[in-house]
Amino acid sequence: MNNLKLTNSFTRKKVIFKPINSKKISLYACGPTVYENPHVGNARTLIVFDILFRILKVLYDSKVTYVRNITDIDDKIIEASHKNKKKIYEITNKVTKIFHENCKSLNCLLPTVEPKATDHIKEMIQMTSSLIDKGYAYKNKDHVYFSVNSYKDYGKLSNKNLKELKAGTRIEISDLKKNPMDFVLWKPSKDEDPGWNSPWGRGRPGWHLECSVMSEKYLGKTFDIHGGGLDLIFPHHENEIAQSCCNNNTKNLANYWVHNGFVTINNEKMSKSFGNIVSISDAVKKYSGQVVRLALISAHYRQPLDWNDELLKNQKNVLDKWYNLYTEENGNITEVDEILLDDLNTPGFISKIHQLYSEASKGDEKKILKFNQACKLIGLFSLSKSGWQSFKKDSINVSESYIIKKIEERAKAKSEGNFSLADKIRKELLLKGVLIEDQKNKTIWKFK
Repeated sequence: MNNLKLTNSFTRKKVIFKPINSKKISLYACGPTVYENPHVGNARTLIVFDILFRILKVLYDSKVTYVRNITDIDDKIIEASHKNKKKIYEITNKVTKIFHENCKSLNCLLPTVEPKATDHIKEMIQMTSSLIDKGYAYKNKDHVYFSVNSYKDYGKLSNKNLKELKAGTRIEISDLKKNPMDFVLWKPSKDEDPGWNSPWGRGRPGWHLECSVMSEKYLGKTFDIHGGGLDLIFPHHENEIAQSCCNNNTKNLANYWVHNGFVTINNEKMSKSFGNIVSISDAVKKYSGQVVRLALISAHYRQPLDWNDELLKNQKNVLDKWYNLYTEENGNITEVDEILLDDLNTPGFISKIHQLYSEASKGDEKKILKFNQACKLIGLFSLSKSGWQSFKKDSINVSESYIIKKIEERAKAKSEGNFSLADKIRKELLLKGVLIEDQKNKTIWKFK
């Protein structure tokens, strides 16, 4: 029996994972809304569920369907279109392409299915009509709203009642709603905005409806695991559960809900207003996707993680060391360590890899293979050893002429007895990734 344990956000308990069908594991994770470049907070969600996907593939002999959607119609996308004076498809195509490049840089496996919201409008209209017919939704002036009072279990995922949710959440205010907490299933579109014909007029779907429709289409009315960032618990995932369970007359949408914690920047909330958002593209260009990946799993997925230069430099140093034992011969990964099975305990597993490295450093080929397999299991060693060395060199933003100039300035300072300046220049070069060494009458240099 596989002993994978997951913390279920719905029950707030860590439990052993028991699939609906061990020959058909089902996993859904909310993907990006493609209106701006994904940031490192999005990267954490990507990597967490990529690791879960990898583990499930090993445990269940690759019999896993992983669905990760693309939201390509949303108010934020329309706002970006107006602001940048670009067509919707220009923005969504560009950001989707960047997202896919980011996934590749971070060495995330391709999901089994990657559905786009705009390819499933017909199904969204059908679900909306069904919810109206069953008395769970109502139409008012070309809008369709879900009635939260019609679902007795509303608020169970977020562990709050309606009064608490209303007091603690920013909600869309509209005098068209019967209850301020009711949420939109369908809304009218302006002439210049994207829209589709429906029984309620030309319009577009609400955000929450999209994931309910796509998860049902590819995984069924009830499936194993639904994941996403902690910020999606309410209202997004709460609303998904309400509309899906009411429409399908099911007790659960997913049997396990898994949510990852937030990423902060130097202990501050990552926010546009603070101007401290770090895009995945910028991060992988500066540090490499492997460093970013290792940094984002250095803390347990459920805990907050602080993004800072010290963290990234430490992870780069770790990979520099680990690459000393890199080998192309990795073999098939056939088992998952118990540490990693305990609620995706990546910090504990990283400690185990350090131990494996120490043991393998003595030259035992079997231990070297085991060390490499452990790294591969969590998505590391995506570059060859030469590829890693090349990236290190390319990521050092300093020219050879600059280095030579600094060495000459240092030699002049030493000849004049200004040893503090000479030491300062040496440290400056070191910070830029350049090591210098005095040999007899000359100074040699190399990249770290």
